[in-house]
Amino acid sequence: MSTDAADTTAGTASGRTPAGGFSPRPGAAPLGRMIRAQAALETRMLLRNGEQLLLTVVIPTVLLALFSSVDIVDTGAGKAVDFLAPGVLALAVMSTAFTGQAIATGFERRYGVLKRLGASPLPRWALMTAKTCSVLVTEVLQIALLTAVAFALGWSPQGDPFSVALLLVLGTAAFSGLGLLMAGTLRAEATLAAANLVFLLLLVGGGVIVPLEKFPDAARTVLQLLPISALSGGLRDVLQHGAALPWGQLGVLAAWAVLGLGAAARFFRWE
Repeated sequence: MSTDAADTTAGTASGRTPAGGFSPRPGAAPLGRMIRAQAALETRMLLRNGEQLLLTVVIPTVLLALFSSVDIVDTGAGKAVDFLAPGVLALAVMSTAFTGQAIATGFERRYGVLKRLGASPLPRWALMTAKTCSVLVTEVLQIALLTAVAFALGWSPQGDPFSVALLLVLGTAAFSGLGLLMAGTLRAEATLAAANLVFLLLLVGGGVIVPLEKFPDAARTVLQLLPISALSGGLRDVLQHGAALPWGQLGVLAAWAVLGLGAAARFFRWE
């Protein structure tokens, strides 16, 4: 036996790494582990960002507490919180999946973060999957907080939890597609301005706080086709009126999800 072979055998037998060897072996981690690690990083970054927390947690909570306690907007018969809670849940989904994600991804693209991540062992589709998982984790925390606040204000929800979950998932897909499309095609500054403007416009005209019945018939016909209107209206039908699956609103959300995600996949620019 040669000297080198003997050294290798002795090193292996004693539990030491042979000269010139590596332990653990270099290489990419399993794909699932990479996605989980990236999703955890994205979630921590989101929760540490004060501006994002203001948008995704503080504003929906304040709107729910304020408009439920003060008679500012006529929400119809029944308790105001029963009307407002579903709309604010829809607003929370939009603020995280669309506004927050568009702004964060837009600036990551501007600073070259996406370009560098795209060159890492993590595939680009897996990076988008990790971002989506981060959005879902954040939404779970938002919904838990808003639900607790709504119960404290006297909320009495009805309906099937499965219908609620389906609406929330489709709403997340629709808003994520639109947010990624905006972040991947516009400059970061334009994304910041446009995302915040759209947030404010849909807050007012999406049936979140002001019932769509307050708008003229022609405007209401158009507003009902918006994803925020479909999500808030569907959640309201289920949670306030105990309706079954709201197929009309689900169809609108599914259409927006297909169009938004398809356009984002087609036109998203990484640089």
